[in-house]
Amino acid sequence: MPPYLGVVVPAYNEEPRLGATLRRIREYLEQSSWTWRVVIVSDGSTDATERIAREFADGDNRFEVIAYQPNRGKGHAVRVGMLALDAEWRLLCDADLATPIEEVEKLFASGAPVAVGSRALDRSRLEVRQPFYREWAGRAFNKAVQLLGVRGIRDTQCGFKLFRGDVAEQVFSRCRLDGYGYDFEALMLARAFGHEIAEVPVRWRHQEGSKVRLLRDGVKMLWDLLILRLTFRSRLRE
Repeated sequence: MPPYLGVVVPAYNEEPRLGATLRRIREYLEQSSWTWRVVIVSDGSTDATERIAREFADGDNRFEVIAYQPNRGKGHAVRVGMLALDAEWRLLCDADLATPIEEVEKLFASGAPVAVGSRALDRSRLEVRQPFYREWAGRAFNKAVQLLGVRGIRDTQCGFKLFRGDVAEQVFSRCRLDGYGYDFEALMLARAFGHEIAEVPVRWRHQEGSKVRLLRDGVKMLWDLLILRLTFRSRLRE
């Protein structure tokens, strides 16, 4: 029987913090009443990320490691993890654990087949905020996403999202973006297929060491958003 909750942790060169993140996830899930499984996807890591992940998997068969070379991008890693899991619900959880794992309870409480953690709905929950230029860039980018992609969702890029299993299969089997645009791509597909998306305010703490480079990655995400908008109808027929 598939576990109730599957957790996808995409990781690229996360040696300094992955061990603490996995320990906290295990500690929380062991206290829950759910059956569960965690898939760590090492996306072309060149440090000890894969070794640290395998230490958990070797001692606990509820952990699985998928590793490959070279680095393909976070969207690719998330897609691989989501489709590798066989679970009733599938949670995307960033390796920096900027959103505490226990916030998944708020996503479940929404009752929606897709629930996304949001930093924008209640900024009092931001325990450590991003530098002002990153926060400003994020808000500006989300305006573009609302205009061209997913209207009504104020924060599409938070790395804490819950999908019902059948929805995850339907959505991620059609996702194609390997970069950071996977967030809005997945949400655009979910909405196009008629699934409710709940945006849920969550606690969030900025973590140093973000892999997102504002200029290069920001331009790439805008380009991906534009191309996706222009080709979206044909994507739905795939």
